[in-house]
Amino acid sequence: MPTSDAEGKDWSLERFRYHLPNTVTDVGPGEGTYAKLFRPVHEGVWWTAVEIHKPYVRKYGLKSTKTRTMYDEIHVEDVRESAAHLFHRDLVILGDVAEHMPREDAVALLERIVEAGAWNILVSVPIVESVQGEVDGNPHEAHLHQWDPDDMDGVLAGLGGKAETFRGSTLGCWWWTRT
Repeated sequence: MPTSDAEGKDWSLERFRYHLPNTVTDVGPGEGTYAKLFRPVHEGVWWTAVEIHKPYVRKYGLKSTKTRTMYDEIHVEDVRESAAHLFHRDLVILGDVAEHMPREDAVALLERIVEAGAWNILVSVPIVESVQGEVDGNPHEAHLHQWDPDDMDGVLAGLGGKAETFRGSTLGCWWWTRT
């Protein structure tokens, strides 16, 4: 869904405050959960969104306006086909995104993000069985992979760097940092 469970958000906010990134790419922002949460903490951050479902841009007011800024730049496309420069950021967020693609695609995407030069990656996925199909006419909302937290630990460990983990009752969050 274009929304996210509140679990792990305080944990993620603590890491954001610690790292204070100046450039962020938010993959699959949906209603803009992370921009709403993080923007007030650190002004002057350049926020890029990569959203696959064009109707969400208007529905959730993701575009910048004179009176309200959520994202400075929006790319409506499948992130698996995005240009590498969109990942050369201080932080790339995959908030409830990796479950919407086959596991091998999610792993390849994480590898591309690291290769492109991301300094930090925030990943959030359901860690309990979370069957979901199309939502509001958006076929990209279907869950194609059920992540096990140990599996995500292993994937991120394989990227080098170091990862901190939050395991809640429904969501797992990982903050990966290049070392």
